[in-house]
Amino acid sequence: MFTPNKDIPDLSGKVYLVTGGNSGIGKETVLQLAKHNPQNIFLAARDQKKGEDAIADLKKAVPNASITFLPLDLSSLKSVYDAAETVKSTSQRLDVLVNNAGIMATAAGLTKDGYEIQFGTNYMGHALLVRNLMPLLKKTAAMPGTDVRVVALTSDAHAQAPKGGIVFDGALKTTMESTMTFTRYGQSKLANILHIRELAKRDTEPRITYVTLHPGLVSTNLQSDFMKNHRYLGAVLGGARSILFKSVEQGALTSLWAATSPGVKSGKYYVPVGKENAGSNYSQDPKLAKRLYDWTEDEFSRLGY
Repeated sequence: MFTPNKDIPDLSGKVYLVTGGNSGIGKETVLQLAKHNPQNIFLAARDQKKGEDAIADLKKAVPNASITFLPLDLSSLKSVYDAAETVKSTSQRLDVLVNNAGIMATAAGLTKDGYEIQFGTNYMGHALLVRNLMPLLKKTAAMPGTDVRVVALTSDAHAQAPKGGIVFDGALKTTMESTMTFTRYGQSKLANILHIRELAKRDTEPRITYVTLHPGLVSTNLQSDFMKNHRYLGAVLGGARSILFKSVEQGALTSLWAATSPGVKSGKYYVPVGKENAGSNYSQDPKLAKRLYDWTEDEFSRLGY
């Protein structure tokens, strides 16, 4: 059993970035990393007050922790671009990027750049973040004795993606209101897996480890918001929540394992805790992964990123 206090090594000199680090699994990830003496942790969040409040709370537990708030709204590619530029201009290295933030089964809508809200936030935002931080990640990977990683939280719900996996026929730039919200969520999580696997496939020296993971059913604000938005299902799940859902502390274990443990294999998908899982058939489709990667690069180029 992975135990953070015992199994996370000394992190002296290392720099981490955790998206959505102000609450839930993200905050717990920052907390446990902070206990092991990293040089700095960027806590990325959309809301500055919530981010700074989270840092104040974390420093009560780890007074000497170096934690820096990073403004990041994943639904805005401009915000993502600015966040990456801030990191590159203020840090000489980045050892591990943990793409933790996300939204789930929300009402139909569009991001600021015109993408289906869940796809744009969960996938496009993180894809641009990885892309724009790549020079710093590669610079760090070239340093002696480093072990640079990109860890992306996804979900077993990726298996609920629509027929074909990713809808490329223009629907990604609509609200996809006629498609069930959980199907749209599954599509965004499938995209995370495909993208990370394609990055792992394309990786060259100096090497970076790319992994995706399912944290399990965890009692977080994400699930609370989902149950508020889906009252009938929320009522059904609410009564069984303490049985079905893990605590945040348990839910963060796979993220922490993937970010710090030896033996993590690039391109793999993991379930709690640290167990390899094949994922859905679509998630293993190399042609779909390449198509998504190429489509994404074309979109970023079209938008000037």
